[in-house]
Amino acid sequence: MVLTIIIAFLSLIGLVILHELGHFLLAKKFGIKVEEFGIGYPPRFLGKKIGETIYSINFLPFGAFVKIYGQEQRIDDPGSFSNKPFYQKALVILGGVAVFWVVSAILLSVVMGLGVPSLIEDEEEGFLRNPKVQIIAINPDSPANESGLKIGDSIANIKCQILDVKIDKVKQVQETIESCKGEETVLAVERGKEKFDIHLVPRVSYPEDQGPLGVALARTALKSYPWYQAPIEGIKATGNLTVAIIKGWGFVFKSIFQGKGVPAGVEIGGPIRIFELFIDMSALGISYFLQFIALISISLALINILPLPALDGGWLVFLIIEKLRGKPLNDKIVNRISITFFFLLIALMVWITIRDIIRIF
Repeated sequence: MVLTIIIAFLSLIGLVILHELGHFLLAKKFGIKVEEFGIGYPPRFLGKKIGETIYSINFLPFGAFVKIYGQEQRIDDPGSFSNKPFYQKALVILGGVAVFWVVSAILLSVVMGLGVPSLIEDEEEGFLRNPKVQIIAINPDSPANESGLKIGDSIANIKCQILDVKIDKVKQVQETIESCKGEETVLAVERGKEKFDIHLVPRVSYPEDQGPLGVALARTALKSYPWYQAPIEGIKATGNLTVAIIKGWGFVFKSIFQGKGVPAGVEIGGPIRIFELFIDMSALGISYFLQFIALISISLALINILPLPALDGGWLVFLIIEKLRGKPLNDKIVNRISITFFFLLIALMVWITIRDIIRIF
């Protein structure tokens, strides 16, 4: 678990470093002076000046930063951010956000090559690895619920009477359980890296929509693609995940604005909850782990593009307002607004973290 936490921490820090690298590279591309590129936050531990830029490693290992000359204060200099054309400044701001999508596309391309977790039909063949039958829903007051089965468990084998059936299709489970109704039955179950037996008795009488066990099942597998097709599928998956996250946010905000509160089953978590999910995903395998990092990367892109001061989207809004006005905004007002929102975001993150700690203990 400790190793997983370290890998999760380095993955998140790596995403932030790459994000700042996007700002850095585009600033350099347009001849904008970058005063410092830092890993972690001050106080500084190590630093070396190469050319006009200080490259530093800092004591607080919670992210990275890039200090662009003339971004926070207007400076009349050819190498200043404030003296560059609108489109160059906008691209520098958007460069960091774009990196998150690029990283996601790369990770998902790797996943598509290794094998992406997919729902498949019993009859489906092809580039499939580790096909299995997983539980996707459990009814209350059912043998499955009382036995301790959980959503996500996979059924590898079923034994009852003289039957001993190896499982990799939903139909096999349904037919075998039908033959085992009313009899002591042993399910060989896999839960992450754990393997164990569950003893239960499938019902003879049951609600029409539930079945003897009281579960909903799905056949899943790691579906892989040839190397030449994997990048295309990775880009498609990045687009699909982006749309899915936006729709999910829209659903949540709509429910909140209608006075219904946060929808049932939706969880708002902070860094602690993210680390918990990293641990859960790592137990399922490398494809799930990389897919989760890609999901985090896309989420960070969408958060950063929100039109809120202190975020990249907020800086872009300020640039657009300046362009429409035809004159610069007041630097002091912009900085005060940005600092205020920055501390509000920090306060929100602290509150979510404290709530997660209380939930754990």
